[in-house]
Amino acid sequence: MGLAEEEQKHSALAGALAEKHLTPDARASEDAAERRLFVLQIVQPGLAGLMDGSVSTLAPLFAAAFATRSSGDAFRVGLAASVGAGISMGFAEALSDDGSLTGRGKPWLRGAVCGLMTTAGGIGHTLPFLIPGFHTATVVASGVVAIELLAISYIRRRYMDTPFLAAAFQVIVGGLLVFLAGILIGSS
Repeated sequence: MGLAEEEQKHSALAGALAEKHLTPDARASEDAAERRLFVLQIVQPGLAGLMDGSVSTLAPLFAAAFATRSSGDAFRVGLAASVGAGISMGFAEALSDDGSLTGRGKPWLRGAVCGLMTTAGGIGHTLPFLIPGFHTATVVASGVVAIELLAISYIRRRYMDTPFLAAAFQVIVGGLLVFLAGILIGSS
């Protein structure tokens, strides 16, 4: 008998035992614990990264855009800020704790999730600066920023049980302040 067949038998036996012996309360408790682990190990580091990448890269990107009026220069600055922030946040998350005290899981998995989401958060509003026209690129990038902030608000509502309007207000106020700082600094 092959290893795969033996594993299928074990899975079937485990499923049968769970159906026979797990009470609805025990199943609900296990489901809640599984959701909590998913939130702690994947959602929270990913959300922290997405928020950091989406917000922290706004000022350098829009400062470069308004200082140079060059889509290409803004793109290079945004790309560097996004990748740099992703590396920084990935290491910060991975080295913040080993998971043994907090139950937050494998540090390198959390670090990878956080780093990738940080980079993704910055890349989203950087990509429009591949459009050669500065004004068009800026308008499209601004629209992407709005979509990113709403997506973060939705994720906070969905997984962190934050009311949508409260999440939107918190994220949008912070994002708007950083966005305006970049424009003001770049325009000076």
